[in-house]
Amino acid sequence: MGKTPNKIICQNRKARHEYHIEDTYEAGMVLLGPEVKSIREGRINLKDGYVEIKDNEAWLQNVHISPYSFATNTSRLDPLRPRKLLLHKRQIKKLTGKIKERGYTLIPLKVYFSNGKAKVEIALAKGKKIYDKREALKRKTMDREFEKRFKIR
Repeated sequence: MGKTPNKIICQNRKARHEYHIEDTYEAGMVLLGPEVKSIREGRINLKDGYVEIKDNEAWLQNVHISPYSFATNTSRLDPLRPRKLLLHKRQIKKLTGKIKERGYTLIPLKVYFSNGKAKVEIALAKGKKIYDKREALKRKTMDREFEKRFKIR
């Protein structure tokens, strides 16, 4: 049997503008029932999220998952609470070494469901300088104009 297609719930589109993406990893998330239902509704925001490694465990920080409207115990769940990520020990050690290098950080790129399990794609990234962002915008504009001229002919 073939692999079921991944259903992308949320993407951090601004991440590719703000950072140079070095490497990506897939991680499972430890969630509670109402959070999973809320994610299925698409009520998640990755905009200010990042991954922190403490005590050889990866934690997803600052990701907002809105409370599920039909849950009875939503008053106890904090939408911004840290959520544990499920990664292999060797991946965590490798990431810890990279993060200690200057300028590297871990950011979430997208949240999706794979075989019924909520997954997050995290990226090892390095922040772009302002001139890098300007250069990327200039290149994108030039490519767009080239495509437009090529299409007319």
